[in-house]
This record gives sequence, C-alpha cells and structure tokens, in this order.
Amino acid sequence: MRRKNKRQTFEHVEVIDAGAKGKSVGKAPDGRIIFLSNAVPGDVVDVMTTKKKSAYFEGVATHFHKLSDKRTTPECQHFGTCGGCKWQHMGYGHQLYFKQREVKNNLKRIGNLELPGISPILGSEKEYFYRNKMEFSFSNSRWLTQKEIVSDRDFEDRNALGFHIPGMWDKILDIKKCHLQQDPSNAIRLEVKKFAVENGLDFFDPRNQNGLLRTLMIRTSSTGEIMVLIQFFEDQKEERELLLNHLIKKFPEITSLQYVINPKQNDTIYDQEVVCFSGRDHIFEEMEGLRFKINAKSFYQTNSEQAHVLYNVTRDFAGLTGNELVYDLYTGTGTIAQFVSKKAKKVVGVESVPEAIEDAKANAVLNGISNVEFFVGDMKNVFNDVFIAQHGQPDVIITDPPRDGMHKQVVEQLLQVAPPKIVYVSCNSATQARDLALMKDTYKVTKVQPVDMFPQTHHVENVVLLEKRV
Repeated sequence: MRRKNKRQTFEHVEVIDAGAKGKSVGKAPDGRIIFLSNAVPGDVVDVMTTKKKSAYFEGVATHFHKLSDKRTTPECQHFGTCGGCKWQHMGYGHQLYFKQREVKNNLKRIGNLELPGISPILGSEKEYFYRNKMEFSFSNSRWLTQKEIVSDRDFEDRNALGFHIPGMWDKILDIKKCHLQQDPSNAIRLEVKKFAVENGLDFFDPRNQNGLLRTLMIRTSSTGEIMVLIQFFEDQKEERELLLNHLIKKFPEITSLQYVINPKQNDTIYDQEVVCFSGRDHIFEEMEGLRFKINAKSFYQTNSEQAHVLYNVTRDFAGLTGNELVYDLYTGTGTIAQFVSKKAKKVVGVESVPEAIEDAKANAVLNGISNVEFFVGDMKNVFNDVFIAQHGQPDVIITDPPRDGMHKQVVEQLLQVAPPKIVYVSCNSATQARDLALMKDTYKVTKVQPVDMFPQTHHVENVVLLEKRV
C-alpha cells in the first residue's frame, strides 16, 4: 500500500532563486531544496509542502512575510489559476535575468563547456499580445474557482471556452480575457461562446465523450490576416453552419474560416481532414520580403516579431558569404532555410513531417527561391553518409531540433561530417547542453545568444555557434 506524503509546514523561508519549469526556489531547514509555484525570488514565505522526495520538496507559499522588490502586478485576472503565464508576477527585466542565467547554468553544469562571454539576452519588444496562434478548449463542466466553491451559489451555466487547468485533462478554465494574442482574438472567442450558449449548442464533455463543440484555434499574422478553425466532435451540419455563418457576418475580417469533425478520443488535428468553409485555406506571414503560406497544420514560430530576431542571430552566426553549402536540419516549413538562402550558395533542408516539407517547397516557389532543396525523413535515418555523398559536404550546418534535442546518432553523424561551423538553435538549453557535451572535443563554443520568445513564461531560446577545433 502506497504511503501518502505527509504535508509539512516551513516558516519564514527565503525564496532565493528561480528554477526550471517556472518554479521558484527556497531551502528547507534540513538544506533540501523547495520548489514553489507561487513565489518570486526575494519573497519571505511560509510553505506547505505538497510533495516530498529524497532530494527536494515541492510546495506552495501560504503566507507572505515579505514581498520581493522583483514583483509586479499581473495583468491577467486569471493569473495563478490558468498556469499559462507563470511569471506574470515578476518584472520583465527580472524574467530576462533568470532566463539568461538558466542558459548559462545549463551550458556549464550539464555541458561542462568552456564558454565565451554570453551575449545579453534579446528581450521581446512586446511583453503581452505577442502570440500568433492560440488554441482553446470547450467544456460543459467548467472549472470553479475557490471563491465560487465557497459561495454556496448554484451555478447552472457550467459551459467554458478556455484553457486546461495544469495537470487536469478534463478541467477547463473559462477565459474572460487572454493577454497573449492581439485582437480580435478575445472578441472572436467570446462571441463563439456567447452564440453557442444562446443557441443551445452542446459543449464537449471530455469524460463521457459527447457534445458538439470541441476546440477553437485562432491564428493571426503580421500581415493582418486571421484564421479561425473550430473542431467539432459530432457531425451536425445544421448547428455547425449556424455558428460558422454567424462568424462570417460578425467578423468579415476573417481570412480563413475552417472546421474539422473529429470523433477521436484526442483532439489533435494532424491526422484529420480540414475543411475550408469560407475564404482561403491558408493565411500569409511575411518576413524580410519573404512570404510564408500558413495552413491549419503548419508550424510557424508563435512570436512572429521575435522569430525575425532569432533568425537574424542564426544567419549572423553562420557568417555566410554567398559561397557556402548549408544544411538546415529539422527545417520544419523551411523558414530558416529560406531566410538564409540569399546569403548562401545552396541550402538543403531535412524534416520528418511530410506536410511541413510540402509547405516548405510551396513557399520556396512562392518566394522565387531556386537555391533550396527539401527532403523528408527521420533525421537519424536520412542524415547519413549516402545523403552527404549525394548532396555535398556542407560548409555550415544549422540545427533546430525539438525540445528533446538531437538523437545521439544525429550527433555522431554531425561529428563525422565535421563541417567548419555548426549553428545550434534550441528551445531547451538543457538538452542543447547535453548534445554540446558530446561534441566539445571536436568543437568549441565561440558565441552564445539567448533570445526571449515567450515573455511572462520561463521558456527561452538559445543560439550557439560551434567552430571546429584546429
């Protein structure tokens, strides 16, 4: 029989740091680390533990004796419940400090790397309303706040359109205003919910797997275009068209209105047919005169303005003169490949998702770029000696893997190919450091540039230039 963790209380704990996954850090009287979800470095708090491990505790601050000077007032009324913007209570300058320090610590502690001076992190000009894509979920049993629970009121309307409560797959927090995506995102979401309630359209029941309305995705672009996609669980033509036609009348500025009918147990759309109800089946994004066609399943960096900053750093680190053969590994829809192509002799992109490569090829044609080629396949299988023999020895390799980093076989192949330069773009400096540690005997780190793509969160991108040791 499993023993329950006995909760403990520690008083007057000084919060000394910000750690991984947005947690803040204090120390228990026995010296063990306490990870806190609701405190800021500089706070002095009483803590109630929620989990006990051999090396650390997890807990929440239950009383604040002193508030940190790093604190600021959160913009969002849902902060603390939603879980999407865990650092809204910390001033943006302090957020940048802890992000930069996390990058440095990971590279040093995990990678055990010799580092040059790390360039100051490049912050986002927009601290709010910076995302170009948001996904919301419907539920017929919305999450009740503690205030509502103790009020003894009878809540008849339990419909919600918002975000999952962290760690709870079936609990949805109804969102009144989200500060992550520019208008008309909030107006569209609120209108969808209002119209659905007024017209008796059923909200999804995740436990019993029934209901009409499942998810809502809104994409915006720097060109001013808007894509709306509603995912329906059940195929009810009359109700579906009632809602979609209402959106056309209410928001004529919507460029692309689409829907999916998905009766699966999960709500991913990547294996589903997307139907265009009105307008185009895509919107356009622009960067330095390049146009990128974005469809419902496309990947595109979710902070368009900071993506430009990130790609500028990547191109600058590559140091291209126009004579280089560049490989772009994990190319996605080929945005980096096309962004650097005008300063390269040729760019070869590799990606495992066929639809992404289709988008990459289409965008290259759209932009009149003829010195790029794209190939589909699992990186560890495609990126091999035969591939190199067919496409040439690269002068520069750019790699931008997912959060898990590169497969060990890909790292081994990089070392075998051994180009003069490797530019490693990462959204997870911990796995980046792990990979770099495997390469440090062959390459030295000569530049490090953190870039903040996601203000109010703990996430940070990092770009590293590796140059071959002589």
